[in-house]
Amino acid sequence: MSYLCEQILQTVETLSAEDQQQVLDFVEFLRAKRQKLKTTEPKRATQSFFEVAQAAIGAGEGPGDLSTNPDYMQGYGQ
Repeated sequence: MSYLCEQILQTVETLSAEDQQQVLDFVEFLRAKRQKLKTTEPKRATQSFFEVAQAAIGAGEGPGDLSTNPDYMQGYGQ
């Protein structure tokens, strides 16, 4: 048992039975809340960068293909 668990148990044991019940109710509330979050959390599909950026591709002005630069390639290989 972890140190934190031991501390919690020791502290709860000093409480009245009524207060111990309130602690238990709160812990069960937290557990139910966590379970609800896990089951209602939407599953995210993995997408590539291209799929995410597809709507923005071609939205700006400029050359159609930035990989070509005829001035730079002029005389290459001669």
